[in-house]
Amino acid sequence: MWSGGKDSALALARARTMGIQVDRLLSFFDSATGRVRFHATRVEMLEAQAAAIGIQLRAIPTTWAEMEASLRRELRSLTEEGFTGVVLGDIHLADVRAWYEERVTAAGLEHIEPIWGEPPQQLLEQYVVSGGRAVVTCVDLTKLDETWLGRVIDESFVVDIEGTGVDPCGENGEYHSFAFAGQVFSTQLAWALGDQRSEAGFAQIDLTKTG
Repeated sequence: MWSGGKDSALALARARTMGIQVDRLLSFFDSATGRVRFHATRVEMLEAQAAAIGIQLRAIPTTWAEMEASLRRELRSLTEEGFTGVVLGDIHLADVRAWYEERVTAAGLEHIEPIWGEPPQQLLEQYVVSGGRAVVTCVDLTKLDETWLGRVIDESFVVDIEGTGVDPCGENGEYHSFAFAGQVFSTQLAWALGDQRSEAGFAQIDLTKTG
């Protein structure tokens, strides 16, 4: 399950370390905007990630109301194609994990959570130390202000986010990101910041591919 963010990238790296062969990135995006919901990432940026990682991407347009039906349909398709499990990047939100786990296992697939239960600050530090880099694409304005948009998740980010008191990994939706470098990438993605917008208490910024 690929959102394009740092937690997805870390979960993928962990899965590979565990000896799991990952052959598809599965993403759902808002059919009206062409962006991953909350992350604000355009589909073409997901495609660029998949090319740099070397794994096939399946990106499915859907509305919020159709999300569950779309997910169940894709999970059934995975089973029919011979896939045996789904890797997710949840950390500590038990209700979110339970929602996905119920649907994944109902499709006859193994539900795999490589980073579950680990301290968020340690996960963020590990991501950065391992060479992982991402850029902040969305913030919850009740938790972080717009100055965090477009910041690269690096050593200085690790220090600064700890000082805010929010979840260091943004697990509660404080921020979302787009991964562009690290263990899972064969090449680093080049990107540029685009238009910024605010809606429903969130601020988001577009990324465009360069190079």
